[in-house]
Amino acid sequence: MRIRLDAVTAGYAASPALREASLDVRAGTFVALVGPNGSGKSTLLKTLYRALRPRGGRALLAEEDLWRRPHREVARRVGVLGQEAVGGHDLTARESVALGRHPHLGPFGRLRPADHEVVADALRRIDGEHLADRPLSTLSGGERQRILLARALAQCPEVLLLDEPTNHLDPEHQIEVLELARGLGVTVVAALHSLDLAAQYADTLVVLAGGRVVAQGPPREVLEPALLRTVFRVAGSVVDDPETGAPRVLLRPR
Repeated sequence: MRIRLDAVTAGYAASPALREASLDVRAGTFVALVGPNGSGKSTLLKTLYRALRPRGGRALLAEEDLWRRPHREVARRVGVLGQEAVGGHDLTARESVALGRHPHLGPFGRLRPADHEVVADALRRIDGEHLADRPLSTLSGGERQRILLARALAQCPEVLLLDEPTNHLDPEHQIEVLELARGLGVTVVAALHSLDLAAQYADTLVVLAGGRVVAQGPPREVLEPALLRTVFRVAGSVVDDPETGAPRVLLRPR
């Protein structure tokens, strides 16, 4: 599903965190949002999952204003893994993942056998079957992150929005999460800190600085030495992985 921002300005304070940001995400592509801390990545995502209404401009889902669509419809089509701490720590991991099915339930709100199958599949896909009956309060930060991703997968979304999905994860699970997201065949927009991971997995990089989109395009074209110096305040270059051919980012002090 295609999503688009058209000159969106947004933020909670008097000074907006996002300023006239525009981007066009083609259906089925993986877009990575990168930029320094405070550059507007999370704010941009919040405008796409209706946590923050734009002050100006429009957020569009399949060419329709996202804020004019019924909330339940958006919840069925857009899955979210956010940064904010989520309650429900007395729930088991399986019960937490099952919350992702709520937008699809009937008037009585009961899980059907097909819903239980979706939940089990989501746990399997994040290698979390052994965590299913454990309370969230007993899980590590990385384990909780994977369970929250499974909850988003249980929505069976057409768009997946991920805010720092590799936080708290060891290298093995960082790679597994991004491989999974890229292989879903849905539209993915992910805010990532790691330029190297973003370059490897994204079809398109969107670079934000000071709340504005300052560059966007294929990773090899966007991550030029001049941009790395001015936006990220590091020196570096993009090289090809000798085994996969994917772009890799080498960084060093300026």
